Amino acid sequence: MNPLDLDIITASKQIDDRDLSPVDLVEACLDRVDRVKETNAFITVNADEARAVARACTDLIAAGYRIGPLHGIPIALKDNVGVAGQLTTAGSAVLADHRPTYDATVVRKLRAAGAIIIGKTNMHEFAWGGTSANPHYGSVKSPWDLSRMPGGSSGGSGVAVATGAGMAAVGTDTGGSVRLPSSLNGITGLRPTIGRVSNYGVIPLAWTMDTVGPMARSAQDCAILLDAFAGHDPNDPGSSTAPTEHYSAAVRHPSVAGLRIGLIDDYSLTHVQPSVGAAVEQALRTLLEQGAVQTAVQVPDIEGNISAQLTIEAAEPSTYHQRTLREQPQNYGDDVRLLLQTGELLPAVHYLQAQRYRAMLRTQMLAALERVDVIVCPTLPFTATPLGETTVEIDAGVPEDMLAAIMQFTGLPSLTGLPAMSVPCGFDDAGLPIGLQLIGRPFAEASLLRVAAAFQNATDFHRRQPPFPAV
Repeated sequence: MNPLDLDIITASKQIDDRDLSPVDLVEACLDRVDRVKETNAFITVNADEARAVARACTDLIAAGYRIGPLHGIPIALKDNVGVAGQLTTAGSAVLADHRPTYDATVVRKLRAAGAIIIGKTNMHEFAWGGTSANPHYGSVKSPWDLSRMPGGSSGGSGVAVATGAGMAAVGTDTGGSVRLPSSLNGITGLRPTIGRVSNYGVIPLAWTMDTVGPMARSAQDCAILLDAFAGHDPNDPGSSTAPTEHYSAAVRHPSVAGLRIGLIDDYSLTHVQPSVGAAVEQALRTLLEQGAVQTAVQVPDIEGNISAQLTIEAAEPSTYHQRTLREQPQNYGDDVRLLLQTGELLPAVHYLQAQRYRAMLRTQMLAALERVDVIVCPTLPFTATPLGETTVEIDAGVPEDMLAAIMQFTGLPSLTGLPAMSVPCGFDDAGLPIGLQLIGRPFAEASLLRVAAAFQNATDFHRRQPPFPAV
């Protein structure tokens, strides 16, 4: 069996039993990285270092030392996550020569858990966009259809996992940048509660909504990554001291019996492409057949969430980039430069009103989550669009702005700081993946992972592989 077809749990056991060598696993990943070059999934590949670490991992096992389930597992990192001495561009020419002097906390924790960093993945420039169309390093392409976009901003991480170029990947999520490429690439991705995972050493987009998140083929694999890097970090002032859970244990015997699933009235299944609506409704039936209970909930002022999301996500990045934008505007791509310039024109009152609305919406979401255990909706209201498109048709014949449409569902937990994840739940008529979004209570990542794992035990959408590359 091709080792790249294994999940992390199985690969880890085979490494532990010495049926699989970390060296062979890394070589298989590097070969796959080379075979999927056409997708532009990677900016940097750390082949020599990955091979050296794989040999060290193998030597440790031979000496009787086993660090944990990530020992010898190749992981891809989004290129806004800092690695000491390694190129970290955030997908921009502005940072074309940037090499951090220290590891991001998430990198330090992954290395301590025995993971092998295979390379840095391509992304939407500075994470400010949802398509991963990158003018500096080439647009990332979907392995399900190379003429279509893979979502963003963590598009390269999504493609790396979908193609097997990494056993898992790290992404960052502000308005949906872990969940969007997870949905469009047919993989599983988790946005943790704000503060659950340290952002120290990660190049920011909008700091009040940014979070690092795991991306993998399954909920079980995401749980293993979250076990490795969740937790308080004194280096990050936004890091929470709320206790973590043993996430891998939560998904070992998952059940949704008695689970209360909430559908938000006039929202959860509204304004979606027919194939998306049908897939999500079928996913709901699957959960109900396993003993879950469906309940309608209300979030009275939900309609303003996209406007508030875009306001905050315009103002905060413009603050971070203000000086650089004046010193080297030519090094930004046209779309990101325009967004940053627009953010500087926003009146302070608009930003403050968006923050006031944000607090009110969080209160309403928490009230809804008192009545249910999880809220369900699509991750995206549409499937992957052709490369270069700036509009999308959700209702036939009615073009909409791509950025706003992308955030229709993912913006809700981003704005309210809640955990959410995308789980593969079907395909459209063109064979393009569809994602189911699960939204939970603060710091209820274990509950979301448990629901996702139960769904994946009953379905095989997360096991299906894209046609590119042919294997």
